[in-house]
Amino acid sequence: VQLQASGGGLVQAGGSLRLSCLASGRAFSTDRMAWFRQAPGKEREFVAFINWNGDNTYYSDSVKGRFTISRDNAKNTVDLQMNSLKPEDTAVYYCAAQFPVRGLGTSEFLYDDWGQGTQVTVSS
Repeated sequence: VQLQASGGGLVQAGGSLRLSCLASGRAFSTDRMAWFRQAPGKEREFVAFINWNGDNTYYSDSVKGRFTISRDNAKNTVDLQMNSLKPEDTAVYYCAAQFPVRGLGTSEFLYDDWGQGTQVTVSS
């Protein structure tokens, strides 16, 4: 599946952004979908994942309570609503797809397809 992320930008601390990931190329309704991020000089880290029908989500401790992942299988999209943004949320955000679903949803090494990334910058 091809993935295209959008919605990044520059926002002040405390603000909000909504990222969107559009899937194409094949049906993705059975994929586990996730968002990861990579800050300058750091390794890529897990942010959140959602299962195929949206009834199971999981978040990293650093974003829990502030970010919400959702999906619309009819539109082939996965969104990440980011509230109460902090400067430490500054990173390139990537969406990823995993099919078949296997292993840990938090491991980047088990995801099969990746979007190109979208930059999120939070100013203090």
